Amino acid sequence: MDEESPLTQVDLPVNENYEKETLDPSHRSCKNRWFEKIFSREFAKTFFTGQFLSLMLCGTAVTSGLLQQYGVNAPTSQCFLNYVLLSIVYGGRLGCRSGERTLSCIIKTQGWKYALLAVIDVEANYLVVKAYSYTSVTSVQVLDSFSIPTVMLLSYIFLRVKYHISHIIGAIICLTGIGGLILADVLAKNHPDSSQASNIPVGDVLCIFGAILYSVSNVGEEYVVKNFARSEFLGMIGIFGSFVSGIQAIILERNRFEGVDFLSVKILLPWILYSICLFLLYSIMTIGIRYTSAAAINLAILSADFYALLVGVFVFNYKFHILYFFAMAFIVFGILVYSIKDTENRVPNTPQQLG
Repeated sequence: MDEESPLTQVDLPVNENYEKETLDPSHRSCKNRWFEKIFSREFAKTFFTGQFLSLMLCGTAVTSGLLQQYGVNAPTSQCFLNYVLLSIVYGGRLGCRSGERTLSCIIKTQGWKYALLAVIDVEANYLVVKAYSYTSVTSVQVLDSFSIPTVMLLSYIFLRVKYHISHIIGAIICLTGIGGLILADVLAKNHPDSSQASNIPVGDVLCIFGAILYSVSNVGEEYVVKNFARSEFLGMIGIFGSFVSGIQAIILERNRFEGVDFLSVKILLPWILYSICLFLLYSIMTIGIRYTSAAAINLAILSADFYALLVGVFVFNYKFHILYFFAMAFIVFGILVYSIKDTENRVPNTPQQLG
């Protein structure tokens, strides 16, 4: 009787991974993960940052369209003030920096790289703004979304980003929403007339090439802001961008301002608003890219197309179509699908300090 009962000697199976499976988010229901993602701070920051950037992008589109209507066709000069502001605000911060990555040290060691990136950025702005003189604001906004697949491809190649199926599906859903905007535009017959556009195919091609250059600039921006500092990217782009755009404006646009009354409110005000919107777009985008990615931010700012269409109803006399709202819902849903799972790197990252 003193011996233990055989029943007490039976080793019951123990699930050593029970606690891990219970606590591991990957084992939670898909519904719970979606719910938590929608109401998470990370998604809220990405979404609302994207909406602010979309409003700024919409502002640049509308003011560019107004300047084109008033006979101002100087895309390089139009962007020059933005680069000057970046060089003053962020280049000044670099000039006051002490330590290893001072302004002079960056110029000596990495100056040619930032100069090349500035050339790409200046020409991207030039091509997109130039497209407004050939096609409509709506077409430019829609075709500018071509940057999304390009950003994802470049991020995969150069930043070693690993995309999951949810990222691909999310991007496709967002682009489907853009397709809905195009369809709504066609159904509403919001096409530019001869006074607004001189050669639509040329404008579309310029916009596509501009979107590709934007993609290169955004991927370079992501690398810099995640490895060094956002002020470094903005300051160096501002310094070299001012130099490049200034020379280009003198060469290409020195005779473009004959007969333009810059004291007129209808020209001066859109020009100033364009520069402010573009400056804020550059400044805030570095924050969004630093905490998410270039691809995620490019998806988030697709809603700029929706805002531009709404503004176009009042400014450019576009006709409204209910399909606009369904297209916007597709874009938001696509952003959510893309954000449900974080991207990963295909190779291990070494710890890097953000400045």
